[in-house]
Amino acid sequence: MGVLSTFLGFIGFGIGSLVGLLVGFYLFIYSEPEEVKDPIIRPLHELDSSTLQGLLPEIPMWVKFSDYERVDWLNKFLVDMWPYLHKAICSTIRSMAKPIFAEYIGKYHIEDIEFDKLSLGNLPPIIYGLKVYETNENELVMEPAFRWAGNPNIVLVLKLLSLRITVQLVDLQVFVAPRVTLKPLVPTFPCFASIVVSLLEKPHVDFGIKVLGGDIMAIPGLYWFVQETIKKQVAGLYLWPQTLEIPVLDASTVAKKPVGILHVKVIRALKLLKMDILGSSDPYVKLTLTEDRLPAKQTSIKMNKLNPEWNEKFKLLVKDPQTQALELQLYDWDKVGRHDKLGMQLVPLKVLTPGVTKEFVLDLVKNTNINDPQNKKHRGQIVVELAFVPFKSESSKLNGSSNGFGKSESGRSSESDESLSGAGVLSVLIQGAEDVEGEHHNNPFALLCFRGEEKKTKIIKKSRNPLWNEDFQFMLDEPPLNDKILIEVKSKSRALIRAKESLGYVEINLADVVHNGRINHKYHLIDSQNGRIHVELSWTKA
Repeated sequence: MGVLSTFLGFIGFGIGSLVGLLVGFYLFIYSEPEEVKDPIIRPLHELDSSTLQGLLPEIPMWVKFSDYERVDWLNKFLVDMWPYLHKAICSTIRSMAKPIFAEYIGKYHIEDIEFDKLSLGNLPPIIYGLKVYETNENELVMEPAFRWAGNPNIVLVLKLLSLRITVQLVDLQVFVAPRVTLKPLVPTFPCFASIVVSLLEKPHVDFGIKVLGGDIMAIPGLYWFVQETIKKQVAGLYLWPQTLEIPVLDASTVAKKPVGILHVKVIRALKLLKMDILGSSDPYVKLTLTEDRLPAKQTSIKMNKLNPEWNEKFKLLVKDPQTQALELQLYDWDKVGRHDKLGMQLVPLKVLTPGVTKEFVLDLVKNTNINDPQNKKHRGQIVVELAFVPFKSESSKLNGSSNGFGKSESGRSSESDESLSGAGVLSVLIQGAEDVEGEHHNNPFALLCFRGEEKKTKIIKKSRNPLWNEDFQFMLDEPPLNDKILIEVKSKSRALIRAKESLGYVEINLADVVHNGRINHKYHLIDSQNGRIHVELSWTKA
C-alpha cells in the first residue's frame, strides 16, 4: 500500500507540474497586458500627510535640509560623462581585480577566474544634495548624498575542476552618505594632496546574484545574511572615524613640518688656507640645512687664526632626515669687500643614528662637484659634533585638541607640569586675517613678538582679508607655560605722514597650547571693530 501511494504521488506531481506549465505558458502568450496609465503629477502641497510620508525617502536632501545645496549641474555632468567614466572605471576594476584573482588560482581546485562581461550600464549615479563645511583647518570637507540604482551587467566566470561556473551580478542599488575631505590644500594643481573618504552611516547595498542562471538570493535567509555581512564589512573599514585615504599629489609637494632637532657643535678647524696679506685668516662658519629657506646660523669670527676653536652650539629644525643634509660653509671675514670662501662640506642626516652624538672630522672642499680638480687642493679640516633628536609622539594630545572640524577646545589636561617639562619647538602659523580696516590705508602685515624677538609676515597691499600662510618656529629649552605671544596686525604705506597704523592685536596664553599640543583658532582683534586673525599654534616636545 505504501509503495502504491508513493507511486501515485509521483504521477500526480508530474501531471500537476505539466498542467501548471501549460497554463502558465498559455496565460503568458495570450493574456492581454493591462494598459499603463500615465502617472498623476500633483504639487506637494496638495498631497495628504500619509502620501507625503511615503515619499519622504525619495525627496532630495536639498529639499528636506536647508544646509544641503542643489547640484543639478554636477548630475548633468555625470550624465554626459558617464559613457566615458564607466569605461574608465571598468578598466580600473579589471586591473585591480587581476592580481586578486591570481592569488586564488591553484587553490581550492580553481583553474581560472576572469570577467566574461563587465559593464556598469547606462544609468549614472545621482547626487541628491551636497553639504560643504567651513573649517579652520587647511582642508575642504564635503558630504554628498549619493544614490545609484544601476543596471550593470557583470558576469564572472570561474573554472573549477574543468567546470565553467558563471556568477552574474544584477539589479545593483547603492545608497551611501560619505564625508569627502580634500587635504591639505596646496598651491599645486589640483590644489589638494589627498582625498580622505569616510562613511557617516552604514551603506545600503542591494543586489541579486545568479549562479548558473539561478537566483541564489531567493534562498530563504541568504539575502538578509549577505546584506548584513556587507554592511558590517564596509562599516568596519570606512565608517567614521575609520577613513580611506587616496593620495593625489606626491608627498614632496606638501609643505613638511619639523620632525626633530639637529644639535650641532662646531668644535674647531685645522690648517685653514691663508687668505690675508699678513699670512693668516679671520674664519667663521655658516650652518644651514638643505631644502630649508631659513636664515643661516653663524659662529663668531676668530681673528688671525688658521686653527680656530669655537666650541659653539646650534640647533636646527629638521623636516626630512632622509633627504636633508647639513651644509657647512667657512669664510674669511674681510672688513671691506666680499668675504672669501675658505671651503665647505656636506653631512647627510641619514648617516646619523637618532639620539646618538657623533663626531665628524671633515676635509674641506671648494664645492660639491666631485669632478672639479679644485677639490683636490688641501683646504684644511673642520671638526663638528652632530646629534639628531626626533620629536616625541604628540598623537595623544592632537586627538584631544580638535573636534575634527578645526574648532579647538581650550582646556587643561590632567598631565602634570613635570611631564611637560623639557625642550621643544613652538610653531606659530599665521594663516590670515578677516575684516581688518585702517583709517588711512589697508596694506596689512602681521608682527609677532615673543620673548623680545620680533618676526613679521609679508605685506599684502590693498586688502581687508589678507592671506599670509607664514610659519615661524621658536626652539625653547622649557615649555612656555607662563608666557604669552603678541600678534599685531599693522598697515604700512609710503606716505610721509601716518606711514604705519595698528589694525588690532591679540595676546595668546601659551599654557593652553602646551597642554593641548595644538590650537587652531580665529581670534578677535583688540582695538578692531570686526577684525579677526587666524592663527595655528603647536608645541612639539623634543
